[in-house]
Amino acid sequence: MEKSQNGWPASKDEKAIGIKVFPIKGTDIKIRCNELAGVILAAFAAEFHTQIEPIDKGELDDWAYAYRPVRGQTTGLSNHASGTAIDLNATKHPLGKEHTFTGVQEIKLKDLVKKYGLRWGGSYKTRKDEMHFEIIETPEQVKLRINKLGLNK
Repeated sequence: MEKSQNGWPASKDEKAIGIKVFPIKGTDIKIRCNELAGVILAAFAAEFHTQIEPIDKGELDDWAYAYRPVRGQTTGLSNHASGTAIDLNATKHPLGKEHTFTGVQEIKLKDLVKKYGLRWGGSYKTRKDEMHFEIIETPEQVKLRINKLGLNK
């Protein structure tokens, strides 16, 4: 089976990789993610919504699973292809733009990313992607983090 950049299974067949729908608490938004990664990503998104900025309602700029290559590359599958990445408020934080969050928001964001074992696209060395958040841990590590954070209830 193919793998995305972070080593998770990726496929056009959503069932083969366990894509499920996860509501984001406090919003009307639902995201489609890997059944394990989605627990972490939905919990992160709920805290993003309350602590960083509200997730836009009515905008179609929040997404997760999408079987596709990394933007701007011809090889290598995006972490979206494994359902282990989400984009939030994309119109406010477009690809390639920097400092779309305030300094205070960036500090809080970095704390949340660390708490959930994620990487933020705003910390990329080359092309910034401040809307983007992705799992960087293995499935086993994600299971441990879910237990540690009490998200398995």
